[in-house]
Amino acid sequence: MITRVAVVPHPPLLVPALTVRADAETERLRGACLRAVSSLADSSAEWVAVGVDPSGPIRFSSTTSGTFAGYGRDVRVSLGDPSLGDAAEPLTELPLPALIAGLLREQAGARTVDVRLLAPGTPAEQCRDLGAELAGSDTALLVLAEGSNRSDERSPHRPDHRARPLDELLATALARVDAEALMELDPALCAEVGVSREALQVLPGVVAEGTWRGELLYSGTPFGVTYDVATWTRDD
Repeated sequence: MITRVAVVPHPPLLVPALTVRADAETERLRGACLRAVSSLADSSAEWVAVGVDPSGPIRFSSTTSGTFAGYGRDVRVSLGDPSLGDAAEPLTELPLPALIAGLLREQAGARTVDVRLLAPGTPAEQCRDLGAELAGSDTALLVLAEGSNRSDERSPHRPDHRARPLDELLATALARVDAEALMELDPALCAEVGVSREALQVLPGVVAEGTWRGELLYSGTPFGVTYDVATWTRDD
């Protein structure tokens, strides 16, 4: 069964080769992500990753590889250790959450990551049901999700006064393993301010049984987009 979960964002700035000069905040974010996925690898070398993308619902197996060429550099990643078998040719159009899952797999030294991307607008119950389906797997779970992109003047979209309170709610829910709060997220509000609701709502299905504790490793809005990094661990 799944006993360890890591929640991380998926911005291109996590890729060192795409950043000319990383500032202190970027380094903090990258360091927190590495801590989270290293903890995941300590639990299992086989991962399942869940994210959200307009191409969804879609699944990418561990034989898939891709490149960040579309983001400026031909940095190649694989969802599985190439030494375990022949990987496919790099896919330039591999969705960003899948690319980041491959990058983090390599950084943490995990063997494989199977990526499942949900479609935007997937109902909360379906997201939770996917989590319940995954809960019995002999894997660790990587959730790729981001907070709002409308919190302040640096945001890529017009600021929305509802964004910051929602971000605070998400950070608290991740720190406290508050599955109920995640299930109660407003789909319309999340869509309007850019929150990856669908991926986050997989979590309640995973932690429906057992005793879990959370640790919030990072929460910040360095470039107008809120990023949270957290780990959830089952104690019983």
